[in-house]
Amino acid sequence: MKIGLAGAGRIGAMHAEVLARIDEIAEVVIADVVADRAQEVAAKTEGVAVETVEALFDSGLDAVVIAAATDAHAPLITKAVSRGMPVFCEKPVASDTAGTLHVVRAVEGSGVPVQIGFQRRFDPGYRQAREAVQSGRLGWIHTLRSCTLDVAPPPADYVARSGGIYRDCAVHDFDSIRWVTGREIVSVYAVGANRGAAFFAEHDDVDAASALLTLDDETLAVVSCSRYNEAGYDVRLEVLGEKASIAVGLDENSAVTSAEPGTDFPSGVPHPAFPQRFAAAYEAELRAFVSLVEHGGDSECTLLDALQAFYVAEACEVSRRQNRAVSVAEVVQ
Repeated sequence: MKIGLAGAGRIGAMHAEVLARIDEIAEVVIADVVADRAQEVAAKTEGVAVETVEALFDSGLDAVVIAAATDAHAPLITKAVSRGMPVFCEKPVASDTAGTLHVVRAVEGSGVPVQIGFQRRFDPGYRQAREAVQSGRLGWIHTLRSCTLDVAPPPADYVARSGGIYRDCAVHDFDSIRWVTGREIVSVYAVGANRGAAFFAEHDDVDAASALLTLDDETLAVVSCSRYNEAGYDVRLEVLGEKASIAVGLDENSAVTSAEPGTDFPSGVPHPAFPQRFAAAYEAELRAFVSLVEHGGDSECTLLDALQAFYVAEACEVSRRQNRAVSVAEVVQ
């Protein structure tokens, strides 16, 4: 199998390392807008670098992995699908809802599989939580608590084009809540604050955010995000049920410590960033994509899944700006 990789930045380089370990792949062809970067990653992973993305698509690929900048995702997805190439693409599908819908409509009916990179669906802890909910052993669920806390903020130029903390960061929480529960989020009330770098406010964004979500069966979910958590990269999900509760991310590498006297928890070193926290998930999602290319079947994270999570993020942004509860249906196009 011959796989193309569009984008050789931090996450593209991670994907190249994983693809190089998958036996079913005979060759990985790599392109980036910075040609030297593609060559460097190719040299480290025994891949083949080409000068342009156009050359990548003319390389006789069986499928393509897209890890380029956000504004390139939509045109690259539609380009690949138009040539019958299965696609794995990092989130988001596009920088806004209209762009996401355009891709959904362009791909609809093509029969070409597309998988979006919401890697938490492949994390062992999140998969255990989903199984616990689906099996019924927690009873009915009354509350979920989800958090994503970055060690340090991204650069100002990234924030300027990120789409805001709900679309860029909390969208992972929205997707995992939908996936773990099997329910839809129907309304939100969101707030945000700025206590860190001035550039967040300058770009009409916030560096800390919370949202109260109501699911379609009246389950409640609380999402908290922050760009400042020097203790370590902290991503957790608590699922609180009628009969029992379960927590994801509460292990020896947790960035949260116990205040209870005599308790030595956690004893390990906190994860410094997302590549370490989700290393197993990033590998599992690409192996699932390769299997999808080779054997067919259903994508484990579709364009419609990504669209639905994006709608929730859009509703949160409206809620924050207007200081009111917002139905997700208000932003659906």
